[in-house]
Amino acid sequence: MSSLKTFISEWVGDFFKYLRILFSYFVIHYLKPKFAVFESLKSIVVGKMYQQRGKHAQLIVNLAMVTVMVLSVTLGPSVIVNDSQAQAVMSLGLGSKFAFAQESSASAETAKVLGLSTDAQIEMDPLTQVSDKPRADILDYTVENGDTLATIAKKFGVDTDSIKWLNKGLNEKKLKMGSIMKIPPVTGVVHTVKAGETIYSIAKKYNVSAQAVVDFPFNEFTNDETFAIAIGQRLIVPDGEMPDEPILVPRSNLASSLTPNAGAVSATGNWIWPAAGKISQEYRAWHKGLDIANHGGGAILAADSGTVLVASWLDNTGYGNRVVIDHGNGTKTLYAHMSSFSVVVGQTVKRGDKLGMMGSTGRSTGTHLHFEIRTDKGNANPLAVLK
Repeated sequence: MSSLKTFISEWVGDFFKYLRILFSYFVIHYLKPKFAVFESLKSIVVGKMYQQRGKHAQLIVNLAMVTVMVLSVTLGPSVIVNDSQAQAVMSLGLGSKFAFAQESSASAETAKVLGLSTDAQIEMDPLTQVSDKPRADILDYTVENGDTLATIAKKFGVDTDSIKWLNKGLNEKKLKMGSIMKIPPVTGVVHTVKAGETIYSIAKKYNVSAQAVVDFPFNEFTNDETFAIAIGQRLIVPDGEMPDEPILVPRSNLASSLTPNAGAVSATGNWIWPAAGKISQEYRAWHKGLDIANHGGGAILAADSGTVLVASWLDNTGYGNRVVIDHGNGTKTLYAHMSSFSVVVGQTVKRGDKLGMMGSTGRSTGTHLHFEIRTDKGNANPLAVLK
């Protein structure tokens, strides 16, 4: 019996040994050649892919960006609304009960959900807020029935002279319905740079300051330090006046005479002109102040009484030497591009006191004062209070 078990054990051992030998033979004579061919093909494919690396990278990046944009447009509004509603629900408390009305009363109920008082009825303003940023491009406008040059100018926020200068040969008394008219982005002149011209010669030609041309946000320069321009490029000259052309809408751009009367140490609310000279650039959406230019320089005066907060270069924002006065009534004034100071931080000044001298420091193309009136609600137009 024991000899039978020994025989079976030896036979099983020999059988598995035979299988191992058979498997080794199969691997050596069949699988290895196949794998060798596979590795060769793989090496060739990988080599080709490596040689072509980056060939379609730009296409893939563009497709990814388009996908992100599509998802943002389609899903963004719902995500924002849901997030706002969720925050409103959290602010009102998790235990509060909300009743959502039908479509006819959706606006009122939405106001409740967004956290508005349930005791007060909030009137929703259906008007879209229009940006005050200037346009960059010249528009093509198709004349409609009943249009006049004045109504078109008012529609786009420019004056009639600017439209006439851009549309040579335009007869404002015979506008044809369906005709195409070009509309400038702002009141002024659209100029194409010619050989030999500089930012200064162009500004002089159109009776504006070079600073006004530099400050327009869509004017580009081949060198931002020297304001170099290229032949053939288009420049917008805000408030420019076409030479040798009649002006239908005269522009008043002379500053009033100085009246540096002494005032109380506390703010009076009555503003005086901070400098003498010519208004070289008015308050604009992209230029939140008033520029008063005077080639001879001159003193800079406090427009109202207050405390000096800043009297230094401070940083590289383009203002150069500047003074900032806190008038103690939620209003501050800024006086920029000064050549020297006559005040120090912390001292009080009366309306009409000398702050320093006009200069051309910082991002400036010539001697002038950049004057701003800053309030809690944003910058105010100085001409609204200085007139």
